[in-house]
Amino acid sequence: MAQPHAPAPLKEGLIHEPASEHGGGFPPFESSTFVAQTLWLALSFGLLYYLMSKIALPQIAGILHDRQARLSGDLDQAARAKSEADGARDTYERALKDAQDKAKGIAQTTREQLAAEAETRRKSLEADLSTKLAEAEGQIRSRTATAMGSVREVATDAATAIVERLTGQAPERAAVEAAYDRTRPQTAH
Repeated sequence: MAQPHAPAPLKEGLIHEPASEHGGGFPPFESSTFVAQTLWLALSFGLLYYLMSKIALPQIAGILHDRQARLSGDLDQAARAKSEADGARDTYERALKDAQDKAKGIAQTTREQLAAEAETRRKSLEADLSTKLAEAEGQIRSRTATAMGSVREVATDAATAIVERLTGQAPERAAVEAAYDRTRPQTAH
């Protein structure tokens, strides 16, 4: 029976395994496996390069292309929406200005109509007032003439009474009226 290998005695605190079991050193640095490792490196790199160039990179390029197309489409759509919004704003501003101009026109027309109506009423009232004023002046002249006619009689009667009282004799009515007429300024009858 074979005896199992016992670990080598400790040398300065380390356990040593026999070199024959593990091949002796670090495999990448062994010159006997260097050609095989280089060959597998080239095959792995070639296979990885082939897979990347034929599968992964075209998919990434497609994704980037789709993203760029979507961004371009979104930017174009945003530009169209902005253009439409600008057009709508311009249309709204024109409609608002037209409505304001129309409202100003209506207000001006209404002001002119009201001013014309007020002017017509004012002229009508002035004509009515002028007519009433002329009538009142006529009545005043008529009443003044009547009153002045009454004043002549009253003055003549008063003068006759005064002379009679002072002298004791009543003067002739024609003489008193002539004296009254001389003292008054002449007016057109």
